[in-house]
Amino acid sequence: MPGLLAGRKVVLSQVSAVNVHPRVEAVPRQRQQLGTTVRAYVALCKPRIVELLLITAVPTLFLAYRGLPSLLVTLVVVIGGALAAGSANALNCYIDRDIDEIMRRTSSRPLVKHTVTPRSALIFGLALAVTSVALFAVTTNLLAAGLTFAAIVYYVLIYTILLKRHTSQSTLWGGVCGAAPVLIAWASATGTLSWPAVLLFLVVFFWQPPHFWALAIKYREDYRRAGIPMLPVVASVRRVLAESVVHSWLMVAASLAVWHWTGPVYGVAAVALGAAFLYEVHRLYRASRRQAGSEDKLVTMRLFHLSLVYLTLLFTAVAVGALMR
Repeated sequence: MPGLLAGRKVVLSQVSAVNVHPRVEAVPRQRQQLGTTVRAYVALCKPRIVELLLITAVPTLFLAYRGLPSLLVTLVVVIGGALAAGSANALNCYIDRDIDEIMRRTSSRPLVKHTVTPRSALIFGLALAVTSVALFAVTTNLLAAGLTFAAIVYYVLIYTILLKRHTSQSTLWGGVCGAAPVLIAWASATGTLSWPAVLLFLVVFFWQPPHFWALAIKYREDYRRAGIPMLPVVASVRRVLAESVVHSWLMVAASLAVWHWTGPVYGVAAVALGAAFLYEVHRLYRASRRQAGSEDKLVTMRLFHLSLVYLTLLFTAVAVGALMR
């Protein structure tokens, strides 16, 4: 009997090992797969770009309200703006999946790695677009909803399909949708558009070329390999930096014009930040003239990182200035 009981225990333990452990192991595996899928869809939205757009949109609300903005409108601008930007970025990934596979900088994106199918990315992007436009229409006003719709359409159809693959000035004109969150935020708060919103729009619009060209100079071989005629691909580094100087001056001029509506705190910040930005872009341009024939050795990423600091601090100053005015 003891031997028989021992045998039955061995059999039961083997059955338990067969029937229980696979189920236990399946749970962490399913969680891991779910986590991978969620991260892939988040990556489609390009969260760093979404964050950058919200950095300009939220402080604009402070200026529009001349102080603390409505909590509801702020939530709508943050959530609706994130959904709209995520939609445009996901649809951009869907359209650009052929060139993303060629470029090293974009070779880890979800559609290239096949963690998301093209059909799923398309549906996801369209669903985010519909949700974001509907959210603005229901909770704010039709002007904000219309601007949101126009920004998504412009980025997907005008920039991604037409400009990016056919003109070296795609970065400049693509800045329209990059600066649109300022107008959307202002419209959400006021139901109209006015000069402060237009000037802040111009700040971001003229900021984008020197910001992105600094990055594109570093990755110009990627763009050349993919057949994308970015300005750093078809023109000399010296010419790119010359155009960056022009756009930087226009950006600073627009930022100083905002001073009238923001007060001294913003004014001091705009002058100091603008001076630092202009110093760096002029330094690079002078270096390109001295290094004629060996411009490829120029390191432009310092300007790229400075541009991010500039935009963040400038719009922080917009909010602070509105609160203190």
